[in-house]
Amino acid sequence: MITVVIADDQAVVRAGLRMILEANGIQVLGEAADGAAAIELAQHLEPDVVLMDIRMPTVDGIEATGAISGARLQTRILVLTTYGVDQNVHDALKAGASGFLLKTDAPERLVEAVRAVAAGETPLAADVTSLLIDHYLGRNSLVAAPGAVADLTPREVEVLTLIARGKSNAEIASQLYVGEGTVKTHVARILAKLDLRDRTQAAIYAYEHGVVRPGYPST
Repeated sequence: MITVVIADDQAVVRAGLRMILEANGIQVLGEAADGAAAIELAQHLEPDVVLMDIRMPTVDGIEATGAISGARLQTRILVLTTYGVDQNVHDALKAGASGFLLKTDAPERLVEAVRAVAAGETPLAADVTSLLIDHYLGRNSLVAAPGAVADLTPREVEVLTLIARGKSNAEIASQLYVGEGTVKTHVARILAKLDLRDRTQAAIYAYEHGVVRPGYPST
């Protein structure tokens, strides 16, 4: 069973999220009203996923995300936002979040995203990834690719490119005519070589270092 901690300063939001998740067989281990409590619960309970509101008192969701990610827990973080793709969302992803959801998203979208994150997938659709990257690169210069990129095989670069375009393991396997198990192996090696936490971090890395550029064909 997937386990979750909910971090949001509004009790009614936490209650609604708990109801949706538990109705779909996802166990809620605890709730936090601020980022400091979220960090404590994550370290103590080590849930599969933390649903993290960005705007919270004392310690905000971005700082809490960074602290949890820095602790090298197996816990993944799914950010909740009211405002869509903005600098706060990008900062949260850079801090270690695996994806984000709008608070106005449908309940089934929430459940789908939690399951995707818990499984190591990215819940970001290709169009959302594109918006996010365009937002970021419009405000930041490309960083020179580090030597670690040279350690990637041509096939791993190909897989990284497809990850950056929001492709799932199944879609990558179909496009490259290989099995999903092979794709998972490539993904694991990419993350290890580049010292990245997950697929979302890999996507940001790929764009940030010019491995993939906006406008590059996604098919």
